[in-house]
Amino acid sequence: MSAAAVAILGAGRMGRGIALSFAARGVSSVLLDIKPRSPAEFENLRSEARQEIELTAHTLAGPDGAASSEAICSRIELVSRAEADAALTSAEILFEAVPETLEAKRLAFAAIADFLPRETIVASTSSTFLSTDIAGLVPEPQRCLNAHWLNPAYLMPLVEVSPHNGTDPEIAARFVTFLKAHGKVPVMCAPSAGYIVPRLQALVMNEAARMVQEGVATPHDIDKAIRVGFGVRYASMGVVEFIDFGGCDILNYASAYLAGALSADRFAAPEIVVRHVREGRLGLKTGRGFYDWRDLDLAEYRRSLIENLNAHIEQAMRAEQTVRPPSAYDAATMNTSEHSQ
Repeated sequence: MSAAAVAILGAGRMGRGIALSFAARGVSSVLLDIKPRSPAEFENLRSEARQEIELTAHTLAGPDGAASSEAICSRIELVSRAEADAALTSAEILFEAVPETLEAKRLAFAAIADFLPRETIVASTSSTFLSTDIAGLVPEPQRCLNAHWLNPAYLMPLVEVSPHNGTDPEIAARFVTFLKAHGKVPVMCAPSAGYIVPRLQALVMNEAARMVQEGVATPHDIDKAIRVGFGVRYASMGVVEFIDFGGCDILNYASAYLAGALSADRFAAPEIVVRHVREGRLGLKTGRGFYDWRDLDLAEYRRSLIENLNAHIEQAMRAEQTVRPPSAYDAATMNTSEHSQ
C-alpha cells in the first residue's frame, strides 16, 4: 500500500468527493471502509466506487485529460477494515465521513483507535453533530475539529472549519494551512447548529417553498430571481458586506415592514442591527458598521465591485440557457384559494 497524506473514514459519496478533491491537486488518499463486509461485498463496493471515481475524474480532467484522469484515480485507494493499520500509518489528516449517527461514528473511531497515529489531525465532516459532540469520541480530543464540506466536495472550494473549545489552536492552524495549500477556502465557525451555509440555506429554501405555497411566484421565477439577482449579488459581496453597503438602517426598516406586512416575526431585525442603527453605525455611509470603511479606497472598491458583479452576471446569463425541468406548480393559477391559505 502506498503512503497517503489523507485518510478518509467512510467510502460513501462525501468520502469519495473529498478524495477526488485532493487527488485533483496531486495528494494521495485512502478511503477506509470500516463497515464489516464479506470479501464479495467489499469487492462490489470497490467496483461501484471505482466507477464513480473514474467518471468524475474524467469530467474533472476535461475531454483531453485522459492522462490526468488516470493520475487522479491512481491517487485514490479504497481499503477494507482489515487494512486500517497500514492505511493510517502516514496520514496527516483523517476525515471522518461515516453515516450521521453518533453510534456509527463511535464505532468507526473505536475500530481505528489502536492504529491512528497520535499526531494525525481528526476532522469530522458531520453536518449534524458539532465538534463538541465528536470530540468525546476521539482519543486525544485536542486534535479534533469539524470540517464541513459542501457537495460536490470535489468542486466546491469552501470548507467550514469548526473547532471545539479544547481544540489545540496549533492543530486548527495546521489544518487550515493544509486546506489552503490544496485549493480549498476555509472559514472559521463556532460549534453552532447549522454552521454558516446550512443555516442561511435553510432559511432561504424554506422561504422559497413558502412563496410557492402562497402563490407568490412559480418555482421557475423564484429560481430565476436567485440565479440572476440574489445569487450574483451575494457572490460578489457577501451578505454582511451587503448590509453595510446598503445600510443597517435600510435593513432595519425593511425588516420592520416585512414583519408587519406578513405578520411574521421571522423577518424582524436582530438586536445587533437595531443597536447599530441606534449607535449610528450604519455601514459604508457613516464609515463603520459590521466593517470599518474609514481607511478604504472607496473609488477602487466600487470599481472592483462592479467588475466582479459584471463577471458574475455574464456567467449567470449564459447559464440561463440551461434546460430546466418542468414544475407542476408553474401551471397553477397564482393567488388561488388553495395557495393563499
